[in-house]
Amino acid sequence: MASEAERTFQRFAVFGESSSSGTEMNNKNFSKLCKDCGIMDGKTVTSTDVDIVFSKVKAKNARTITFQQFQEAMKELGQKRFKGKSPDEALENIYKLMEGKDPATTGVTKATTVGGVSRLTDTSKYTGSHKERFDESGKGKGIAGREDVTDNSGYVSGYKGAGTYDKKGNN
Repeated sequence: MASEAERTFQRFAVFGESSSSGTEMNNKNFSKLCKDCGIMDGKTVTSTDVDIVFSKVKAKNARTITFQQFQEAMKELGQKRFKGKSPDEALENIYKLMEGKDPATTGVTKATTVGGVSRLTDTSKYTGSHKERFDESGKGKGIAGREDVTDNSGYVSGYKGAGTYDKKGNN
């Protein structure tokens, strides 16, 4: 059962943390795990309880907890969440709640196109100098679309007949 809990721990540990290896979890992801898995129910276990337990199990100057510390935290939260059950039974119930859970992205802000926004962002309808900033597919050209890039390869900058001197002289 603990291996499934460890996998869930790793999935939540790396969520939103591109530099995380999945061996340590910060308070934000610990709270998210408790909320998404239903350990935090708002009545017997609140977000304050979760923060207090996190602070209790982590090392004094650390900002993260390891899986061993996480198991200690789950024992404490299990006793609070499932009152009247033995610590082992409560821990097993906590692990059952965690089974197969992934970090949820519900309530995450999505890009919406309301009313005239789609008309304003459709690059195929652009005219004038703005049209030059995008290629046929509508992808921006970057700096090349904003500035006239001059070719400084000739003897005189701006000379249109660059590379034609030899051809004229040999006739």
